[in-house]
Amino acid sequence: MMKKIGRIVLSVLSILFLAILCFIISIPVTNNCIAANVAMELSSLPLPEQTQSIEKISRAGKLIGSGNGMQYFGAVLLKSDLSLDELTAYYSGIAEDGRHYTVERQTGKQIEVIEHGSMEFHSDIDASNYYILYAWGSHPGIFADLDLRGH
Repeated sequence: MMKKIGRIVLSVLSILFLAILCFIISIPVTNNCIAANVAMELSSLPLPEQTQSIEKISRAGKLIGSGNGMQYFGAVLLKSDLSLDELTAYYSGIAEDGRHYTVERQTGKQIEVIEHGSMEFHSDIDASNYYILYAWGSHPGIFADLDLRGH
């Protein structure tokens, strides 16, 4: 009888351990998916004429500022014959639901808006007509609070 109870307890503890392990592993995966959705949203926006999308990138973590908090960053590298002012006006005009899209000139692979750590595009940027279109996402919940990258 004691052996049977011991096996049951061991089985329950094993299942509990696996459940906790899966939850811990799912925290950064979930936050990476949220950041990837920000980049996906940006890449699904209609492009203005004379503009092409080159690459998209995303990251979750504490990326700018001080203090604690998870941040979700998505960006798209654009190549365009339009000016920075024209691109800014275009993306300001299509932003919905309080979204804010930022466009800046991109002069190298390094993404300058990221303060903590480094982040860069893979594509070669060899001309003055490259731009970064980026946005910050948000997602309240336990996954944002428990991810150590946000602290």
